[in-house]
Amino acid sequence: MKKLKEGSEKEALYKIEFKKSAVKELEKLNPRDIPRIVDAIESLSTNPFPHYSKKIQGKRNLYRLRVGVYRIIYQVDFKGRIITIFYIRLRKHAYREL
Repeated sequence: MKKLKEGSEKEALYKIEFKKSAVKELEKLNPRDIPRIVDAIESLSTNPFPHYSKKIQGKRNLYRLRVGVYRIIYQVDFKGRIITIFYIRLRKHAYREL
C-alpha cells in the first residue's frame, strides 16, 4: 500500500490499497492533476461512496469515481474494510479491460 498523508489513517474507516498498475498510471498523469486525484482517493477512506461515484453495472463491488476527465476504478471489500484502486485513467480508456 502506498501511504498518502500523515494522520489520515486515524480517521479512516477503510484502508486504501493500490494495484501496481494504478500507481504507474498515476505517475504518468499531468502533474497538475495529481493532487486533485490523490485528494479524491484519500476521501474514499472515510466515505467510499461519495455522491459523484457510481457502481459499475455487471461488476460486483466495483465502482468508478469521476475526477474531471479522469475515472478512478476501485473495489470495496466491505468485510475487510479495504478499498483497492485498480485504474486511474482518462474517461475514454477507463472502462477497457473490465
